[in-house]
Amino acid sequence: MAEEKRYKVIQEKDNCIGCWACANVAPDYWEMREDDDNKSHLKGSEKVDDKNVLELKTDLDINMEAAEVCPVNCIHIEVEGEKKI
Repeated sequence: MAEEKRYKVIQEKDNCIGCWACANVAPDYWEMREDDDNKSHLKGSEKVDDKNVLELKTDLDINMEAAEVCPVNCIHIEVEGEKKI
């Protein structure tokens, strides 16, 4: 069985408008926080510069969908260093 590729979910939180789209699509990875200006939070992520980053090996499809439904395009996916969205 082939090894799954590592990928990164990257959120530019400052651009988030708190629309709930990502949290509705992928609640295992995204949540809304009232204590955080009602913006989405990428669960388990680490702050890197001005972005939140989470590195994963599973659930690429659901995180791609979360990125695709974001109306302000503040969620990005990189697979092995290559930006996919």
